[in-house]
Amino acid sequence: MSDTNKKTVISVKDLYKIYRVGESKVRALNGVSFTIEKGEFCAIVGTSGSGKSTLLNMLAGLEKPTKGEIVIVGEHMETKNENQLVKFRREHIGFIFQSFNLLASMNAIENVAMPLTFQGMAKEKRIKKAEEVLELVGLSKHKKHKPTQMSGGQQQRVGIARALVVQPEIIFADEPTGNLDSRTSAEVMALIKKIIREKNQTLVMVTHDDHLASFADRIFRISDGKIISIENGTRE
Repeated sequence: MSDTNKKTVISVKDLYKIYRVGESKVRALNGVSFTIEKGEFCAIVGTSGSGKSTLLNMLAGLEKPTKGEIVIVGEHMETKNENQLVKFRREHIGFIFQSFNLLASMNAIENVAMPLTFQGMAKEKRIKKAEEVLELVGLSKHKKHKPTQMSGGQQQRVGIARALVVQPEIIFADEPTGNLDSRTSAEVMALIKKIIREKNQTLVMVTHDDHLASFADRIFRISDGKIISIENGTRE
């Protein structure tokens, strides 16, 4: 990638999150700074309690920092109010969750079309877009299936399709294959990577799993609320 194409989409500067627990203070994030470029796939890796989930929540505007700045696509997250954050997430961000978070009463198409409902898109257009994205994740044959009629890997593909349908600039994934076996995990990761490459989207994934992290372009290792190293991923 030549430098002319580089565009910073996430910039974090001097980020702190301090919780009060009784008399003591716990520093969940202890002065974190980094930037992520457009089209980059970054993994944030750490053990439980390292601060990785707190960091993801702050990037997504789900938690406020104690101190520091978070600029995403040129906008300051830390100064937005709740309504502004909701609007921002709807327009710019897709989420992939470990627990799939699919609605059991809805089939695959309806689950994928859900975020478009919030955007006020007409039903026909929503369904058409949902079908296109399901095809992208290889689930054309399962579009009328409910979550209970699908395997874990298929459900996660529906979750990925739902994240992609809003054409977000940035996708946040929290242990996206945490409920899948290792072979399915690798397939799902390869799929996510292929799609974001094609669409030049930015992906930030939180995981404790080094193998999954190896799919990323860069790996941020976090421990005790600090980034201790930034490495390049090994998988092409």
